[in-house]
Amino acid sequence: MSTPTSSLFELTDRVALITGGAGLLGREYAEALASAGAHVVLADLHGEAAKAVAEQLTQKGFPRALGIQADVAEKESVQRMIQQVMECFGRLDILINNAALTVKGGTSDAEEYFAPVEEYPLSLWEKALAVNLTGTFLCCQEAAKPMLAQGRGVIVNISSTYGVVGPDKRIYSRSRNPHDPSKKLNTPPSYSATKGAILSLTRYLAAYWAGKGIRVNALTPGGVYDGHDEEFVKSYSSRAILGRMADRNEYQGAILFLSSDASSYMTGANLIVDGGWTAW
Repeated sequence: MSTPTSSLFELTDRVALITGGAGLLGREYAEALASAGAHVVLADLHGEAAKAVAEQLTQKGFPRALGIQADVAEKESVQRMIQQVMECFGRLDILINNAALTVKGGTSDAEEYFAPVEEYPLSLWEKALAVNLTGTFLCCQEAAKPMLAQGRGVIVNISSTYGVVGPDKRIYSRSRNPHDPSKKLNTPPSYSATKGAILSLTRYLAAYWAGKGIRVNALTPGGVYDGHDEEFVKSYSSRAILGRMADRNEYQGAILFLSSDASSYMTGANLIVDGGWTAW
């Protein structure tokens, strides 16, 4: 007898941990999984913000949510994070590695963050490696322990279109850094490098945990509108086949698919949802 299609997306009583949970997309991922019945744990460097998002989910009538402070670049912090999840819920079924170093969440020095390659600070490069790549590895490493004990688990690593293709400098040619109008915007080299590495790590871990019940996939989102200036939106939109930037809620379906049994025959893959950006 076949399984009803709708039940493939159910996450009732499953526990999902989302790093960078207080961020723009972290909140959307959390609501998508909570709406499917999951208990959501939002971990963020900004613990109070994570707790506020968890409280909002609970107030909306979703299953119990938890907000905690965590620094994914620190092994001891990651270990405490997993311990808190296990103490509160007794299991961990889903890990979404969403935390990343951005100008909004992790560094306040916009001039350094958008510096050209020739002047890019080594300290910022190393910090991006620590958060984006080492953080993803540490979270996978620690989350896998309860997942292996359970005999099942799902890990979704968040990459980026700039982990798949190089940035199109033309869309940044006239866009200015809002923190310093004399400076042009660009995509940091560390961001592209780490997001590309995450795809390789995803494939490695999927193969490594083959036969152990842990599926590991990546989600590659395109650009999301977040108050960008009109000139940048126009430039970006002209580069996407669908002719626009994504709305913040347009990745909810993809994250639910990858986290649920709807993707049960999928591991080591990269789901690209970018409005056609990488199709030409």
